[in-house]
Amino acid sequence: MTNPLLNDWTTPFKIAPFDRISDADFAPAFELALAEHQAEVTAIADNPEDPTFSNTVEALEAAGVALDKVLSVFFSVAGADSNSEREALQRDFSPKLAAHSAEISSNKALFDRIATIWGTRDELDLTEEQQRVLMLTHRGFVRGGAALDGAADTRMKEIKSRLAVLGTDFTQNLLADEREWFMPLTEQDLEGLPDFAIDAMRAAGEEKGADGPVVTLSRSVIVPFLQFSPRRDLRETAFAAWAARGANGGKTDNRAIAAETLALREERAKLLGYDSFSDFKLETEMAKTPEAVRALLMAVWEPAKARAEADGVVLTDMMHGDGINGDLEPWDWRYYAEKRRKAEHDLDEAALKPYLQLERMIEASFACATRLFGLTFKELDVPLYHADCRAWEVTRDGAHVAVFIGDYFARGGKRSGAWCSAMRGQAKFPEVQGPVVINVCNFAKGDPALLSYDDARTLFHEFGHALHQMLSNVTYESVSGTSVARDFVELPSQLYEHWLEVPEVLAEFATHAETGEAMPQDMLEKVLGAANFDQGFATVEYVASALVDLAFHDGAAPADPMAKQAEVLAALGMPRAITMRHATPQFAHVFAGDGYSSGYYSYMWSEVMDADAFEAFEEAGGPFDGATAKALETHILSAGGTVEADELYKRFRGRLPGVEALLKGRGLAA
Repeated sequence: MTNPLLNDWTTPFKIAPFDRISDADFAPAFELALAEHQAEVTAIADNPEDPTFSNTVEALEAAGVALDKVLSVFFSVAGADSNSEREALQRDFSPKLAAHSAEISSNKALFDRIATIWGTRDELDLTEEQQRVLMLTHRGFVRGGAALDGAADTRMKEIKSRLAVLGTDFTQNLLADEREWFMPLTEQDLEGLPDFAIDAMRAAGEEKGADGPVVTLSRSVIVPFLQFSPRRDLRETAFAAWAARGANGGKTDNRAIAAETLALREERAKLLGYDSFSDFKLETEMAKTPEAVRALLMAVWEPAKARAEADGVVLTDMMHGDGINGDLEPWDWRYYAEKRRKAEHDLDEAALKPYLQLERMIEASFACATRLFGLTFKELDVPLYHADCRAWEVTRDGAHVAVFIGDYFARGGKRSGAWCSAMRGQAKFPEVQGPVVINVCNFAKGDPALLSYDDARTLFHEFGHALHQMLSNVTYESVSGTSVARDFVELPSQLYEHWLEVPEVLAEFATHAETGEAMPQDMLEKVLGAANFDQGFATVEYVASALVDLAFHDGAAPADPMAKQAEVLAALGMPRAITMRHATPQFAHVFAGDGYSSGYYSYMWSEVMDADAFEAFEEAGGPFDGATAKALETHILSAGGTVEADELYKRFRGRLPGVEALLKGRGLAA
């Protein structure tokens, strides 16, 4: 039997035939596809004809189809539905892929062809997109080390290979710590918890094979426990386990991995002639320099810290009123913040949650896309990699646009967090292909599944990324969808969150799980009125993480990252009852790969734009203004990486924004 990963996929919309793929198929398909791609690249590099855009750059764009197919399936299941065999395969694949990439980027004959085309680019009749693809290809080879020779070239390959291994190890260690720890609860331990939290903990217990409810380290389980459990001792135990992920000693400890990763990144940057890894990484981003990043983060840090410190005084007084003396601790903040929210805004999460059904929030995210962009969604009956997954065909005016897959529930084999990826990107070359886009979340299961307001915001956020992929309308896949500057990629996702807060959206889709009744007007007003509640805490935990990330990469790599983390937080005057959103040993954004390394600030950089971009809708007459939606699609969502990010934003808005809209949006403006 031939390998289903390498066959022509005759499934609807050429979705991967998950029902015919087994774990045993991955390794042989990977080896064959890798060899095929190597042969394709060698043929391009050794082409005796003079180099042209067509026979070199476009040829590279068209190469690697089989490898892309294999990897799109493998990394989707490895991240969202892992097992020991897939983890072993990932450990095997990662260094081979890094070596393969390094071999391509250091291919002197290939780089000479690209450099020749680059040198004569003004004489070529290239479209704007082709000029952009040529520039990115040339720049990518230079930044990948193509101009290095001898020992430097060899060392660059070694560094890339080792970083791939370290990133995989970091991810798998974190997943292991999250998967293996849980805290059994007695029926008495459930006192004070709302029904939705109890249901989630019982479901978690069933998944763990425990005889009763448990607290796990899934954010959708532990955060409600920290919010609602009156048992301070249990909150402390749970929080300690959550904070210790990746730092428990033994084989899953990530601290040495972080130190080695930072040292290798610094060495990589210096081989390429940069003073620091931050200088290297930020050169291609909107921010450009570490100084620009630090200026933005500090402009937000001071008002956020002031708000958090004022809130901390209030919460400490509440705790003392309960007869608990001493300082407010990190395992106390969410509990007393929830009590304060209920008291000041008369908003009870337990009463709110039945109105935020997962099914209805999915409908809401689709409905907003229909009103804004004319998209329609029809559920598909196709085999997927897990029974929890669902798929929809996305159309516009009857024409196929994309396939969208949603994988919403937490489970032991899924890494934490939420993400969007394209199993196939949009392109018109070498043939027209519609995107297959997936959103992965970690919501607690229930019947029905109920979301917190933060969960609902996450759903809209990831669907904003999906729209960026689905509405892409470019020729070359290398610049389609989310193939943009890292500090621009979060703009569509964070912008889409705003539609969750549109009153008419909540009025229509926030319906009670049991009665079906719409959210009462007074509750709706309370939800919107409390939208910025506890923003001091949320902003401090995020900005602290971003500043630590920047400090790790802006200058010499620290020999002891934990000591550097402590030094940065002490200099900032970090409130003692708030911790980093992602402490170093669990900071997967930064250490699972290079994606957000020296780039965790990107969410806030994009938020400066998303706050300003939503104001464009409000200025034009409302959140569903057709002309503004069309401009957003034309200049940002459909354009991918065909133009520099700042230019795309200026085409949409006419100017670049300042930080004022962000501070106003978070309720932190003076």
